[in-house]
Amino acid sequence: MLTAIRHLLEMIRFSHTLFALPFALLAAVMAWTTPAPVGSQIRFEPWHLAGILVCMVGARSAAMAFNRLVDHRFDAENPRTKMRHLPAGLLSASSVLLFTVVSSGLFLAGTLLFLPNWLPLAFSIPVLLFLLGYSYAKRFTSLAHFWLGVALMLAPVCAWIALRGQILLTHPADVLPAVILGGAVLAWVAGFDVIYACQDADFDRGARLRSIPAALGILGALRLAAVCHLITLVLLALLPLACPEVGLRWIYAAGVAAVSVLLIYEHAIVKPTDLTRVNVAFFNINVVISMGLFIVGTIDLLT
Repeated sequence: MLTAIRHLLEMIRFSHTLFALPFALLAAVMAWTTPAPVGSQIRFEPWHLAGILVCMVGARSAAMAFNRLVDHRFDAENPRTKMRHLPAGLLSASSVLLFTVVSSGLFLAGTLLFLPNWLPLAFSIPVLLFLLGYSYAKRFTSLAHFWLGVALMLAPVCAWIALRGQILLTHPADVLPAVILGGAVLAWVAGFDVIYACQDADFDRGARLRSIPAALGILGALRLAAVCHLITLVLLALLPLACPEVGLRWIYAAGVAAVSVLLIYEHAIVKPTDLTRVNVAFFNINVVISMGLFIVGTIDLLT
């Protein structure tokens, strides 16, 4: 039993939850500390934090497990992925399907913690279907990387809606800070996913799967990834300027400057002729970016 659980957590790369979760938590801190419009009120409730954690873990686990299930055949044919848990026989398709259903149920249950704000529950099924739909994207569009970006963009946007949903019903523009932060996440994720997909460019062409590296070549893909990350920096810098009511100041600005250095380094170590350091760029650097920005942003907002 413990071995199966360990294999499931390894399969979904549970540690990669650190990509989106810090941005959901940063949006939550922003939502709690940003003054509410006259006549409205925001309260911090411990179960709201629990709801964000439950929804994030449940949604990402369901999406990742479903992706492994849907891509089982391609993973078995790809030399880079043939030793993943399903093609290697470490897990059965039925156990992964059950895990997907349970994780989906966990996500849906987590939205109940935000009641009487009914918006998280109302949006839960469309959001879940969008997350699961990503697994089919490479079959019909080279823009699958941006689908993934939108999926992770939903983390800060949905966290904001979950905490300030009643305000949004009368002040729709209230969500602007989360949308700008979410846009930065979208461009950031799409950029590093394009870099990661460079490893499979040849396989994708042979398997008739669509991706930007397969369509544009490695050099073109890396250039597009750089443009995405430039957009990320622009949006992160724009956030305190477009939404001064949020209260982000110099500590956050220093964090954005550090993110720019890390992104430059990420692109410096991945070259069209040398993709051996893609995993370093994909995981190590991007976890530092997400966790670091959450930490500095939270310190800025709470001091």
